[in-house]
Amino acid sequence: MKSLNKAILNGLLLALAATVVIVYFYPHPETNRFNYEEGRPWNYAKLIAPFDIPIHPDSTTVQQARDTLDARFVPIYQLNQLLIDTIVRRLPPAAGTNYPSRLASELRRIYASGVVDSHTMDDITDGKLPRVRILEKNILSEMSTSGFTSPRDIYLHLDSTITDPGLMAYFKHANLQNILLPNYTKNVTESRRHYERDYLTLTADRGLIMQGQSIIDKGAIITPQDFTNLQTYEAMVAERSVNDSRSNLLILLGQFLYVGMLLAGLLLYFYFFTPDIYSRPRALLFFFSLVTLFFLLATGVDHFVAQGIYIVPMMIVPILVLVFFDGRTAMFVSMVTTLVCAGITPFALEFIFLQFCASAASVFSLRELSRRGQLLRTSGFVVVTYIVAYVGLELLMNGSFEGCTWRIIVFLAVNSALTSMAYILMFAVERVFGFISVVTLVELADINTPLLLRLSNDCPGTFQHSIAVSNLASDAAQRIHANVQLVRAGALYHDIGKLSNPAFFTENQHGVNPHDALPPERSASIVVNHVTDGLRLAEKAGLPSVIRDFIREHHGAGMAKYFYITWCKAHPDEEPDPKAFSYPGPNPRSRETSVLMMADAVEAASRSLKEHTREAITELVNKIINGQIADGLHNESTLEFRDVSMIKEAFIKRLMTIYHSRIAYPQAPAPKHAPAAEPAPTPGQSQPGQ
Repeated sequence: MKSLNKAILNGLLLALAATVVIVYFYPHPETNRFNYEEGRPWNYAKLIAPFDIPIHPDSTTVQQARDTLDARFVPIYQLNQLLIDTIVRRLPPAAGTNYPSRLASELRRIYASGVVDSHTMDDITDGKLPRVRILEKNILSEMSTSGFTSPRDIYLHLDSTITDPGLMAYFKHANLQNILLPNYTKNVTESRRHYERDYLTLTADRGLIMQGQSIIDKGAIITPQDFTNLQTYEAMVAERSVNDSRSNLLILLGQFLYVGMLLAGLLLYFYFFTPDIYSRPRALLFFFSLVTLFFLLATGVDHFVAQGIYIVPMMIVPILVLVFFDGRTAMFVSMVTTLVCAGITPFALEFIFLQFCASAASVFSLRELSRRGQLLRTSGFVVVTYIVAYVGLELLMNGSFEGCTWRIIVFLAVNSALTSMAYILMFAVERVFGFISVVTLVELADINTPLLLRLSNDCPGTFQHSIAVSNLASDAAQRIHANVQLVRAGALYHDIGKLSNPAFFTENQHGVNPHDALPPERSASIVVNHVTDGLRLAEKAGLPSVIRDFIREHHGAGMAKYFYITWCKAHPDEEPDPKAFSYPGPNPRSRETSVLMMADAVEAASRSLKEHTREAITELVNKIINGQIADGLHNESTLEFRDVSMIKEAFIKRLMTIYHSRIAYPQAPAPKHAPAAEPAPTPGQSQPGQ
């Protein structure tokens, strides 16, 4: 009861924490009353104006007005009439010559036509500035720019037209490039003021939506003007609700209840249908973290990219859950994640439908991930499902293909391609949460791994025993729908502790038994220690914790009975210490480790049978398994009586196959008038077909 209450508390705290994080990043009520897009249907009921709403020009009209104004606006310049006098006074004197007056006269003539800066002159040359307005005594007058020049052009003109050598020398000495300035300069302040006035005139309000009038009808395609009207409406609602804290709190409460109900439903699913997940805090943390993480990812991408939520590879959620748990849980968790994210999407119905179809495709096409190629195949199924579902939904809503956009189709294709990242995330989840995938189990079951290679070289008998136990236990696990790959891998590693003392185990001995020279308690200590030695080797090799459980639990808290009985016979008048002959335990706590314990004992005992008839094998299997159950070694396991019966049947069938009797081939009669026949094969010699 205490452990159950602790599991309930852990689940509630995790669900509450996930709810708080998700609601915190949910759209604020004052800024996201509706979800809609320009060019798409209005999916809500007919919207009636609750107050007068000004009709601002739409973005297209505003841009056109700005483009028109930019094209026709005439900038404002002002004339500095005293500038030429200043320039003339800065000309250097030239005693005895009239060069200063001649140059000044030419400059006055040029400046009378107008001099502007080089940038303005470039615009005039390119035809961008045919006219300017001149501000003089608060009066604007317009003039042509055809006679304007620039200081640079003045200098080049004088340099090319002066023919008098003396005047040219004076011109060079005057250093005009440093004193020539434009006398017509742009009045930036006045130009900006007039530009903004003209812009406001062009973009003035187009009218008023009176209170009670329709803003937009249900199902109507949102035009640019409708989009602007809706934005104006939402801005006015937000402005009016700034002081309406009660309304905002109620919307926030609604979001909290929405997310809380979804996560509570997920928690109840675990409680009623997968109690093994519910009782594991790490598993619950994984699920709630997964939902929260993908919600935050969807929120972030959708914030920076329009319709970006369709890029987010949501199918990673069911794939990761399927890899470590089961398909039903994968579908349920995927739909909870979809419904949580639906609150931020422009079209919740479309999003939910697409994700549901894709989730079903990913779960049904994958089932069990054991090779990388399966993930690529699943990505192909997902992209086809996405596109077919998207086109079908658009036809349903609009009755034509016009609503389908390549943008969404490309987003869905990218989404499906990113689904292959699940293979990388799978290993990250294994490291963080301590889970183990089928891919990892298949890799661990490879007999070419360093630890198994060492076992096959140093302990060949133990290695053969482990393979036999692996096959025996896998058959039984398949019968009771346990994790076959986990049992297979765990069986291969369960006896690696025997690497520390190979010769002290019967299967590795060759006529000499070192136990004959040791007291029973010492022999028991060596045999029992192969569990702790195995755990040490497993930890050093980095084996997952679920594999170490097979090493730890394959003998449970049982006894090394052979040495215990030997000691009791040698000390009939003494009370034995059971701890000296007991394995450290614990007893098996899962169906898989229980199956291994049974298979380990049955396989070892079957080697000592003198005859391998069905009756003898059946008696052996029943005796060993019933004895373990009577000793309470499987009390902590989740095995049922029906499972035990199927396990026994699997063991008997497999052992009968292993120890089947062979046909004795008769000796062929010698043909007449032929050489003497070759001698018959001796017993044990290899025969054809054996």
